[in-house]
Amino acid sequence: MLAAIILFFGVVFFWATVRSGRTNSALLFVVLPIAVAFGLALSPGKSTHGRVFRLTTISLLLAAVALHEGAICVVLAAPLVYAVAHGITGLVRRFGGNPALRVLLPIPLLLTGVEGVQPEWRVNPDQSVRVTRDIVAGPAALPALLTAGPQPQDARPLVLSLLGVPVPEHVHGSGLAVGDRWMFGYHGSSHGPGGQIVTEVIAAGPQEITFAVLEDSSITGRWVGLRDATLSWRAGEGGGTEVTLRIDYRRGLDPSWYFGPLQDRLMHAGAEHFLDMLSLS
Repeated sequence: MLAAIILFFGVVFFWATVRSGRTNSALLFVVLPIAVAFGLALSPGKSTHGRVFRLTTISLLLAAVALHEGAICVVLAAPLVYAVAHGITGLVRRFGGNPALRVLLPIPLLLTGVEGVQPEWRVNPDQSVRVTRDIVAGPAALPALLTAGPQPQDARPLVLSLLGVPVPEHVHGSGLAVGDRWMFGYHGSSHGPGGQIVTEVIAAGPQEITFAVLEDSSITGRWVGLRDATLSWRAGEGGGTEVTLRIDYRRGLDPSWYFGPLQDRLMHAGAEHFLDMLSLS
């Protein structure tokens, strides 16, 4: 019966995907996860943890099918979901025979899940990331290099490539004077509509430029809210220049203990990609 439900679910969402004009993503986001879920539903579960793993995997695959462009969120959250599911299974098997503990056991688990339900129920949502890179050019050459502005780059850090995280595909703007704007555009894809990020120079010093984010309608805005960024440089110890990029952002996902370090790593990779776009080497 479970396999039949999964098959029906897959047919419906495959039809919806093709009808919406996203045929190129139907195989990846519908057929593949449905096929895996169908196979798991027909496979026998020999242990409690085995059955939990099977049902959790089926649920995640069906969620990925339903969400389409949100499939990346399912991938990022999967380790947490597996950990919670198997943790609960272990606790129930260990203490489930005690009626009192059986009633009290879910309470602390449910309390840990309320973070982010209300805006004021968040733990340290404002984060920042800092990336430093040494380049050959001297400090005096940096303003001229930066004035040209960033240019799109096809190559991206490994973590962004593996997850298929969208990156800017067209960039407009240049200059380092207060009021100059840089716009980063994202093309629409199977992840969803593209959108853009618009930044403006709000402070300009001899060795530091600060940008404020005026608009963030990009697809990445669902995961992270960019606030401002500071690009600074100084003479390197062994010659050349030490360039540092700091980005302040608001984490879009909870709980903090899991998504905090995860988004920090992704933002670190994003900052590395931005420095690549500046072509400073």
